[in-house]
Amino acid sequence: MHLEVNNLKKNFGDKEVLHGLSFNVTSGKALGLLGRNGAGKTTTIRILMDLFQANNGTILLNGNTFKPREFQIGYLPEERGLYPKKKVYDQLIYLGKLRGLSKSELKENTLYWLNRLGVMEYKDKKLETLSKGNQQKVQLASTFLCHPEIIILDEPFSGLDPVNSQILKEIIREQIQSEKLVIFSSHLMSYVEEFCEEIALIDEGQMILSGNLNTIKREYGRNRIIMKLVDTSPQHVYDLLKRDFSDLLKFHEIKKDHVILELVNENSKYQFMSRLSEKKMDVEKFAIYHPSLEDIFIERVGE
Repeated sequence: MHLEVNNLKKNFGDKEVLHGLSFNVTSGKALGLLGRNGAGKTTTIRILMDLFQANNGTILLNGNTFKPREFQIGYLPEERGLYPKKKVYDQLIYLGKLRGLSKSELKENTLYWLNRLGVMEYKDKKLETLSKGNQQKVQLASTFLCHPEIIILDEPFSGLDPVNSQILKEIIREQIQSEKLVIFSSHLMSYVEEFCEEIALIDEGQMILSGNLNTIKREYGRNRIIMKLVDTSPQHVYDLLKRDFSDLLKFHEIKKDHVILELVNENSKYQFMSRLSEKKMDVEKFAIYHPSLEDIFIERVGE
């Protein structure tokens, strides 16, 4: 499946909150939908789910108008929506009925996901008696209950400890490998990097960066290097290089134990290395800079 979002706009009253968003999602290649709080991620997801109507734009699936009601969609909202005073098993059965599962599928799927997520022992307990982490696992069970073709996960790791996070990681990988269409939204960039080949970065309702994550990383790492001198603080390294190499370098960032430098151009690298040697600087680390997604996120949308 291939989902295309084209020129999506949304107004609340006189205020436009989405300003022409466009991005693509393909089965088997998860998309990381990123942005600060209030950037427009949830509004975008609600339009995809047909909970909000867009003021402009199109959403196509395999070239045809996307009609969410014609597909099984597993949606995990950031604001959880189960019934705290209802028993776990009963409400999963109820939600499965709403999604059109047969009587045999209801029981089989419910028991499978309760067992898979390690909450089978709580199936006859009221949701409100469970810990936050176990409530999250029940919410996840409701998301995967209908074996969805399209999966939208908004902060899925919230409340999970490392062991349960690992279980969820395995499930997400399985869904991606089985060619499900997956949209993943999280403030935890390490998880996005782990699962997503594509990203779409939104800021104040505008698309400011989208495409293949590895390609974006290479572009951001172009002409940047990491530098560390033996027994020299990063601030002192920064000051030395700024004094003696300002014609070859753009000074980028001071980290805890190294500095990140940007070369004026690609050819500057060889001149820089030659002059370092001439000055007999005791280099402990000299490497190409590989930015993390968090580095890119902060650079593009940080204050």
